[in-house]
Amino acid sequence: MIKEEITDPKVKEQLSKIEKDGLTMFVMADGRIRGAFLGGTALVNQMRAQQKTGILETYVLGQACLSSALLIPTMKGREHLTFRYETSGAAKGFCVEADSTGYVRGFLLQDTIPIEKPLESWDLSPFFGDGTVSISRIGEGMRSAQTGTTDIIFKNIAKDLAYYFQQSEQTQTAFNTSIQMDREGRVVGAGGMFLQVMPYAGGKRGSAQTQDSGETAESEQESQELLSKVESAFKAMPSIGQWLSDGGKREDAICGLFREFSPHIVYDRGIIFDCPCCEENFVRSIKNLGESQLKDIIEHDKDPLEVTCNHCGSVYKIPKAKLMD
Repeated sequence: MIKEEITDPKVKEQLSKIEKDGLTMFVMADGRIRGAFLGGTALVNQMRAQQKTGILETYVLGQACLSSALLIPTMKGREHLTFRYETSGAAKGFCVEADSTGYVRGFLLQDTIPIEKPLESWDLSPFFGDGTVSISRIGEGMRSAQTGTTDIIFKNIAKDLAYYFQQSEQTQTAFNTSIQMDREGRVVGAGGMFLQVMPYAGGKRGSAQTQDSGETAESEQESQELLSKVESAFKAMPSIGQWLSDGGKREDAICGLFREFSPHIVYDRGIIFDCPCCEENFVRSIKNLGESQLKDIIEHDKDPLEVTCNHCGSVYKIPKAKLMD
């Protein structure tokens, strides 16, 4: 990727004052719940610099990138994931990829989202219509990706992603993403949170095989009460974007929200907007187009060729001489 510099001095100052981007993974409630808290202010600003998005486009693609970063804890080993949201609405949707190494990249399916009247809120549902949510995963050694698809139900990225997990992977999952902008439309805080219920493994009460029907019913009731309390704590989180923009720390938020469930931090890792594209790969791809097509490019296209990576917005200027080596 050709990394674009974030040039706005106020954004650069803000990024220097707040906690560095990262993903903090934790478990709680005797291992019944796992979660992650994401700080992604620099990620969204880098995405904006790369894709040169407007305010609304930044909000949509920013939410998508945050959501995809929150999917990294669901990966197994070395894995790559594509999150695609296709809608009949004005926004059309997006395609975002995340990798277990910690990078996120993505683009809107339509560069500019048409607006018929001034925005009255940050509710994105008017820009989303019917459509589908799909997640494709490919792990190390896999020959092809495994893909699951569900319908768009809520016209809300986080809620539709949670619905996907419930329907496609039969897992109770919750997402919360947030972007805080100042009056001039600068992104001053961005992040998100993810919670997922883990399969019952006995915990303090022992394995299910040793329980009679009365104990099983009691365990189920306790489980529902636990999930209800966790859900209430999850919903109690104020705007994550505002929290981060004010200098809030990820670990403080986790411990403050979920103190009664004894959260334990598992790891903390960096997350960035990045792309593995490079000039050499594009040169190789052009050379593989075929002799007649390559000849036509060399004879009729301008020199140097301009090739844009959709995934990150990088523009490569490739001299024709490199195509004739």
